[in-house]
Amino acid sequence: MCLNGWGGKLHEDFLPYVATTAPDILCLQEVVHSPETDKDWLTYRDGDHVLPQRANFFRDVCRALPEHVAVFCPAAQGVLWDEERSIPSQWGLATFVHRSFPIIGQVQGFVHKTFSPVGYGDHPRSRSAHGVRVFDYSVHRALSVTHMHGLRDLNGKMDTPERAEQAQKLLDLSKRVSAPNDLTVICGDFNVEPDSQTLTILAEAGLSELVTGRGFNSTRNSHYKKPGRYADYMLINQEEAVKGFDVIFDREVSDHCPLILEI
Repeated sequence: MCLNGWGGKLHEDFLPYVATTAPDILCLQEVVHSPETDKDWLTYRDGDHVLPQRANFFRDVCRALPEHVAVFCPAAQGVLWDEERSIPSQWGLATFVHRSFPIIGQVQGFVHKTFSPVGYGDHPRSRSAHGVRVFDYSVHRALSVTHMHGLRDLNGKMDTPERAEQAQKLLDLSKRVSAPNDLTVICGDFNVEPDSQTLTILAEAGLSELVTGRGFNSTRNSHYKKPGRYADYMLINQEEAVKGFDVIFDREVSDHCPLILEI
């Protein structure tokens, strides 16, 4: 499963859904980790942009998936607010792998800028990626899965040199964690349109994109009010290995739809 968790805004629906589906591998973006507080909720402020944030969303998901190994990959540390008190808080992505699958390789890196230790930074902000390589004994093969949260440009989802560079960095990270014969998956909230240079770069590397390739016309649900219905993508290097792929619209646990791949 690949999903942007929206900072845990819908955690009352999100956590039971994830606990029930319990995907073998969960690639989760927009994860909040605030280890200096036990508060459940804090507030994110960026000018007129004010959002509630689940203060320890990473902890919450870890508790919902107790049989998974969890890795949190911060992109930046800034502050969230408890009324007028500032609380240090890290923001990034996380990967959860069921303990039955041995993790035989990992890679973590940045696809845009680098770690921002003091403040979230100016837009477009730092963005990280994480990849794991696991061994699947049921079919006796290795699988690599790498995901990112693509940069957000305030001007829109158009192609930019920065987005082309981040696509290449994502591809390079995937290659670093993969062996030549691996089944390879790349996914995430890319923040681009289907005709983007990002997806062209990945297609030219031999990866098949499943969202548009399987006829889905959106990865957003009713919580997302803006135009532009695509953000999330999943790609695989051996499409014949796909047993099933779905974009989940009937369980709204974020403003993004979960992407679920069965192989």
